[in-house]
Amino acid sequence: MKTRNFNRGFVSVAAALMLMACSKEFIEVTPTGTYEEENYYQNQTQAYSALISVYDILKKQAGGFENTVAMLNAGSDDFYAGGGSSTDGAGIQGFSNYQINPSTLPISFWSDYYQGISRANVLLVKLPSIPMDEALKAQYAAEAKALRAYYYFQLVTMFGEVPFFTTNISKEEYYTVVKSDPAVIYAQIEQDLAEAIDLVPATINVATEGGRLTKGAVQAILGKVFLYQGKNAQAVPLFAEVNGTPGQTNQYGNKLLTDFSDLWSIRNKFNTESILEASYTNLSNSNWGNWGSGADEGNSLNLMVGPRGFSRPEGSTAPEYYSGWAFNPVTLDLVEAMTGDPRFDATIANIGGLAASGSASYTPAYQDTGYFLKKFMPKQTDVSTNGGIPELNFRQNMYVIRLADTYLMEAEALGGTGARAQALLDAVRARVGLASVPVSLDAIYRERRLELAGEGHRWLDLVRTGRAASVLAPRGFVAGKHEHWPVPIRETENTLITQNPAYN
Repeated sequence: MKTRNFNRGFVSVAAALMLMACSKEFIEVTPTGTYEEENYYQNQTQAYSALISVYDILKKQAGGFENTVAMLNAGSDDFYAGGGSSTDGAGIQGFSNYQINPSTLPISFWSDYYQGISRANVLLVKLPSIPMDEALKAQYAAEAKALRAYYYFQLVTMFGEVPFFTTNISKEEYYTVVKSDPAVIYAQIEQDLAEAIDLVPATINVATEGGRLTKGAVQAILGKVFLYQGKNAQAVPLFAEVNGTPGQTNQYGNKLLTDFSDLWSIRNKFNTESILEASYTNLSNSNWGNWGSGADEGNSLNLMVGPRGFSRPEGSTAPEYYSGWAFNPVTLDLVEAMTGDPRFDATIANIGGLAASGSASYTPAYQDTGYFLKKFMPKQTDVSTNGGIPELNFRQNMYVIRLADTYLMEAEALGGTGARAQALLDAVRARVGLASVPVSLDAIYRERRLELAGEGHRWLDLVRTGRAASVLAPRGFVAGKHEHWPVPIRETENTLITQNPAYN
């Protein structure tokens, strides 16, 4: 059983193969050369490895081709799917043009999160009988509950009604499980997070445990859960605990970085603005054989958003980008919205402009606009030389929640009015040298678009605030249908799991 420091990336450990997900591909695995579930979980070391396997699913943010950030970006008005052609990735293309259907929605967006839930369920069942320090045992249980809650939150947000269980179902039960009302799932999400808040540490040593849940991270997730349900009065005090005095260091040591561009330095992991981030490493020797399997630990989004065929003539001062696959090209709508904003240069790379000036060249790909997502652009200097396939071993971490995000969520939960909402909005703008503007919900929504561009928030923000139907109509968004994804067709075959009605 392999264990790693948390800040080295979350590894799928051998025992995780036994922690069944709500998908036949996981249920029918016969383990060979691994610990059987019944004779594992014997000591603290094994409990720790099992906990890491629960965290492992956070890599879904930017790991593998079917990663959450690239997918959600593609469905927004700020990015296209892009890539090599209109058939390059049926799932991401279908979501971007709103032709997504049960056959083209990648099953991993369902099964990966259920795998995380199943791993958490097993650990929670096994923990009470493991001989180890009781306080540490309580902390592990709290982390497992909080992660289970986050994974259910991802599922209910993307799919609406989904199957719900807090103890793992058997192979036989899988075929008769049905979907649950989101209200039932949200109640468990809230309970799990509330129970975890006081049992996880307020702070951690990021050198050895970076990426692990803290009290502030759990509070931020629960605040977000309340906000998504319209429970603003319950969200506000949680966000206030996390945010503290706007612009100052909070009680957990978090503070906005002075320089916005520092957020995107590949070496600036677990900085003061980070509340929770998914970890990636260049040390796992990821290759095409294990890419996207859970055993790889590189950041795939880096490669995906890079321009194809990028090169620089001798003597050019253009950045040394690494050639990628040209996914998530920036729309001209976002370019226009960000023109004149101090965050533009850290967010968007004008590769078309470099080509026009002769400073660089690239191969325009599908839906090319000449503009690329600079926050995660791959660079030659970041290419791994540690083994494996270089392009699969980028190590930039991905924020799940950062302080500017929670500032704006609290301001929104406050209704976009009042002195505190104004101070929160002002702090985000002041960090990049922008003057105060009168606070309002529209001002907050605009700030979220510009501050968080390309980080996978825009589509979710449009849907939850009821603006998706109007903003995304030109892309094909249909109200009453596209607020949720279809259930992958394999999950409805020979089961009682019903398809989302709009996709029947």
